[in-house]
Amino acid sequence: MARTRALETGLSPAGLAAIRQWVEEYVDSGRLSGAHVLIARRGRTALSFACGRRSIEHDVPLARDSIFRIHSMTKPVTAAAAMRLVEQGALSLDDPVSRYIPSFADVTVNRFGGSGDRLAASQADMPMTVYHLMTHTSGLTYGENEGVVAELYRENHTDFRPHDGPLAEVVERLASIPLLFEPGTAWNYGVSSDVLGRVIEVASGMPLDRWVFDSVLAPLRMTDTSFQVPPTKLDRVATTYQADDGSLVPVDVSAEQGIPPERLTLSGGGGLFSTARDYLQFAEMLRRGGTLGRVRILREMSVHLMTRNHLEGDIAARSADPSNAALTGLGYGFGISTVIDPSRTESRTSMGQLAWGGYAGTFFFIDPESDVTAVFMTQFVPWDAYPSESELRALVADAL
Repeated sequence: MARTRALETGLSPAGLAAIRQWVEEYVDSGRLSGAHVLIARRGRTALSFACGRRSIEHDVPLARDSIFRIHSMTKPVTAAAAMRLVEQGALSLDDPVSRYIPSFADVTVNRFGGSGDRLAASQADMPMTVYHLMTHTSGLTYGENEGVVAELYRENHTDFRPHDGPLAEVVERLASIPLLFEPGTAWNYGVSSDVLGRVIEVASGMPLDRWVFDSVLAPLRMTDTSFQVPPTKLDRVATTYQADDGSLVPVDVSAEQGIPPERLTLSGGGGLFSTARDYLQFAEMLRRGGTLGRVRILREMSVHLMTRNHLEGDIAARSADPSNAALTGLGYGFGISTVIDPSRTESRTSMGQLAWGGYAGTFFFIDPESDVTAVFMTQFVPWDAYPSESELRALVADAL
């Protein structure tokens, strides 16, 4: 069967075997508890391989239907949900965010920048728009970053973590915190997609989880993707691990499931759970220009807008954070990166290759040049502990 799949997709059996061996080595060496890699070419699955443990403590095997916290891989899904509203005329990329969240009409900017310990805030000269949220050029940040502004995020609980409270309340607290820079003048990874989630709620008249389900998840048959895993599926959720003195120890996130739905923070930037199979459905929709099977989710122009570079240059050149210097050769669309100069990226890429990942080591990439889509799921923090994404890109390239 594996050889037949390889012949049908044009990927070599030896190359696919090398990918399986690569996953096994990560698990057998104790670096990862388990992983699921799913690779398709021209819409046909070439490899779906899961190994290791969903739970080491309970000795439960990781299966192909295991559910993972995908964290920032939520961002492209939220962007697609927003584009559904744009297509319907309920939302415009040029709209000021204050049209949907009035408290953003009076945002301020820290004139000392965001990474230092000094604060001098004054009224922003430029209004923050939906487009700025989509492209992470809004001036928003994360509380885990350095500087006085990030410290205010931590104090006000505005990183949109599950326990931070209803989305509308978190956004209101955020609106009073100064931006790092004038909207549209730089790129910074932060809670832009989370604020976009609240904009979606106001524009659609629905809670974020309901609109995302109706507009994206249900049409793509992503039946195991949600902001909170139902009780009937909890036994399929993979445990998140971190390294501690040479061993893998679980990260305690058990309290997440005890949050009442009305108090759960619906995070458009990092709140989704999903499976490799589900996320492949979403990625394949993007690769095919907005369709999956006979169902059109987005217009081709909408996908073009999502996947083209919206920065003047690459992320490294436009970033307000010097730590993003490694993101050379990569542009940024709506919730997703796109390769604009393969020679300057740190892994084997091709022009227009799309990708993004999540905090617990999950990632996906789409190569339009070879019609390959890859999804990698695991649960290990921090995400950058291993060079797994660049390694898988190279292995897939070798298998072509």
